[in-house]
Amino acid sequence: MASAATAQDYKVEVGGWLGYTFSEGVPVEEVEIDGEKFNQLNPTSGASYGFSFGVFFTENMEVEFVLDQQRSNLEGTGRGTRREFTTMNLNNYHVNFVYNFGDDLDTLRPFIFGGLGATQFKPSDVMGTAIESRTRFSSSWGGGVKAYPGRNIGVKLMARWIPTYIKSEPGGIWCSPYWPFGCYQLIDNQY
Repeated sequence: MASAATAQDYKVEVGGWLGYTFSEGVPVEEVEIDGEKFNQLNPTSGASYGFSFGVFFTENMEVEFVLDQQRSNLEGTGRGTRREFTTMNLNNYHVNFVYNFGDDLDTLRPFIFGGLGATQFKPSDVMGTAIESRTRFSSSWGGGVKAYPGRNIGVKLMARWIPTYIKSEPGGIWCSPYWPFGCYQLIDNQY
């Protein structure tokens, strides 16, 4: 009876955060705009904020939903050229599987997580031209430590890495030296 009653008790964590996100872009075919040549598009680094809602299904394992937004700009770079075209928000939607180390009564609990979801790029108009938003597959990986000064309140310090799939390009041909019919097209995935 006791274990059945314990199995009915769900522990829930709800949290919000403020942070800073470092971003990088992808190479593109060179394009000329107002006499300047650009060969890379980047979201700029910027402030981010979000919230999470997690449910523990064991003392150490948790599933959480994360919604996060980064304030950014869409920037083009080239040889000696850098130009911000417009403001752009990046929204992240992920479901993470979290492993919390230690006992659920500990005041400090290290944790790691990994998850899947999507990143949405929402640029504003560029020179009067509307740019549609794009949503791409992304994953979320990281860890940190949770500190609980009180039983029902805590502080979380964490670092995340969110690789986001942008595009694929041909990456050449590879031929096996051991298999006579073993030539394959390589794909260069850009995140």
